[in-house]
Amino acid sequence: MFRPLYDWTLRLAHHRHAIRSMAAVSFAESSIFPIPPDVMLVPMILARREQAYWIATVCTIASVAGGMLGYAIGYFLYDSVGLWLINLYGAHDAIGEFRAWYDHYGAWVILIKGLTPIPFKIVTIASGFFAYNFPLFVILATITRGARFFLIAWLLKRYGERMQGFIEKRLNLIGTIFTVLLVGGFLLIALL
Repeated sequence: MFRPLYDWTLRLAHHRHAIRSMAAVSFAESSIFPIPPDVMLVPMILARREQAYWIATVCTIASVAGGMLGYAIGYFLYDSVGLWLINLYGAHDAIGEFRAWYDHYGAWVILIKGLTPIPFKIVTIASGFFAYNFPLFVILATITRGARFFLIAWLLKRYGERMQGFIEKRLNLIGTIFTVLLVGGFLLIALL
């Protein structure tokens, strides 16, 4: 089931615009798009292991820039665009819970949520809506997104061949787990 998508992304990883495409997905995922950049990041690093850290750098910068847009949506446009996006992802009820988390844990919310399958756009929009300290938000988003993408890059650069073999042998299982985590992240937000 996942083989055609996997093969397509591996072919796309060799395209001359692949890194720009991944940057666009990473940017959009932090503010409006539902699919995480990992779906492009992993095949790109597997296809270009020598550029693993460059790919992670581009992905991190684009994700943080997209997070800034998400913050702006929450800060300036929450009643229109922000609320629409929050409702689209079923997270309207979670905003109150996020508020309590922000009041008690502040930076930890951004750091931990940036590493989890919970959609990062919810964190960025909520950070803007709650007028979280913007420079601190940018620093924390850079740390958490960088940690996530550079960990993936390091693992794939170091263990790439073995991991690629592992992934290819268990592609349906890994694809199913990824889908469950993605949907689970949205459900978790909706249930909070």
